[in-house]
Amino acid sequence: QVRLVESGGGLVQPGGSLRLSCAASGIIFSAYTMRWYRQAPGKERELVAAITSDGITVNADSVKGRFTISRSNARNTVYLQMSSLKPEDTAVYYCNALSALPGEYWGQGTQVTVSS
Repeated sequence: QVRLVESGGGLVQPGGSLRLSCAASGIIFSAYTMRWYRQAPGKERELVAAITSDGITVNADSVKGRFTISRSNARNTVYLQMSSLKPEDTAVYYCNALSALPGEYWGQGTQVTVSS
């Protein structure tokens, strides 16, 4: 069975930093593009960042220069380092695994709240 488990969410002040982790099991992790999405209440789920099997990364315009996605194939884990956090970053952050076969899986999400 496939499982993606996010962790690292919480409450931070504006300007603060947070690192999210997503541990994957049940897949050949190195073969998957890994992505982070987020969804704020009443809003559509949006792509935040992605990293391919080759380590190529992309970021949404809204987080460029502030968020960094990375992965450890040895640990079957993808990370999202978030800095200079803003209240508008408040959302549930979801881990997504995308295969070229094709195939796609989702984690349960972790809450990030940016507030004073």
